Amino acid sequence: MTLPYTETHQDRLLTVNIEDGVQLPGAAPGSSIIPLFLDRENGVWVLYGKFAPGTRLPTHFHTGVVHFFTTKGQWNYLEYPNDPQTAGSYLYEPGGSVHTFSVPDTATEPAEGFMVVFGANINFIDGQFANIRDAGAIEDSIIDAARKAGLPLPRYIRPKGGAEFTRD
Repeated sequence: MTLPYTETHQDRLLTVNIEDGVQLPGAAPGSSIIPLFLDRENGVWVLYGKFAPGTRLPTHFHTGVVHFFTTKGQWNYLEYPNDPQTAGSYLYEPGGSVHTFSVPDTATEPAEGFMVVFGANINFIDGQFANIRDAGAIEDSIIDAARKAGLPLPRYIRPKGGAEFTRD
């Protein structure tokens, strides 16, 4: 077999570094995110998150799978107190899972990690629907937060996507 012809040409690698990223406020107090990849059309989002001790995200339902790799600190889901996630932990969450992310008040450092999310988070506060967070909503909030804070728009990977007819 001969080497295939390149169908998707790249002049440069599509790469970003969290050390160069713009850190923006997350969806909950005590959290911040660095966007790495946001694909509105396919509903995929990749973020690097930082969560201060005592941070708690709303209880949420995942419409798709999630991969989370913890790089620093410790956190757990309130529903699974005996399964703490620590630096080096990889967590797979199946679609349809429901849980509440929490960093213990007693944590000595923030929890940090990479999340790869397919689909949306359906968020609930006190058992009642609050909002839906998907790649598009996250991108809109990131752009809005950067503008309001006078920060540069963050650099992240965003597929061009789109649809067209195969023929007229």
